[in-house]
Amino acid sequence: MAVLVGKKAPSFKAKAVINGEEIVDNYSLDQFIGKKHVILFFYPKDFTFVCPTELHAFQAALPEFEARNVAVVGCSTDNEHAHWGWLQLPKDKGGIEGVTYPIIADTNKTISHNFDVLNGSYELDEDDQLVASAEMVAYRGLFLIDKEGIVRHQLVNDLPLGRNVGEAIRIVDALQHLEEKGEVCPANWSKGEDAMNATHGGVADYLATH
Repeated sequence: MAVLVGKKAPSFKAKAVINGEEIVDNYSLDQFIGKKHVILFFYPKDFTFVCPTELHAFQAALPEFEARNVAVVGCSTDNEHAHWGWLQLPKDKGGIEGVTYPIIADTNKTISHNFDVLNGSYELDEDDQLVASAEMVAYRGLFLIDKEGIVRHQLVNDLPLGRNVGEAIRIVDALQHLEEKGEVCPANWSKGEDAMNATHGGVADYLATH
């Protein structure tokens, strides 16, 4: 698994569904450079079980991300038509109707591969035939990308394990606190709590009072 933290996020252009209904070509995160932080999250499949709980959870928290000037973007290896169809299906029927943030169609699996969250790989068998070592879908990867396009946080869950959207908000708060105050954030830090100066004296003072 590649560690992308501290590196430029892989660039891409792909089809996506935006605003819950409009299919666009050449969607790219480059539009946010210099403007917004980005939470890019991958999920395995449309029309499944754990995935809609995550997509609805990100939608419910969207005002929290927007208040922090953070763009939320989803991505799976399904095509744009599958995304669109799922978006038209009501929540009580297993759909994701009401989700408004962009959902990228990584149909060629190149985005998942470049972010190193693709489950499996292609190999040649003994008959020189191309085979897949596993079902070629994305793990539950999540990346926090700053305004310069640099990955500052990544998390990858196995397929059955849903993520905590509140933790994604917390890590955004930690990064923005660092950027605004120059203070580092200790274990279990939440917005509004004391942080610390990244010096021996600053750490000692924090530990002495907590």
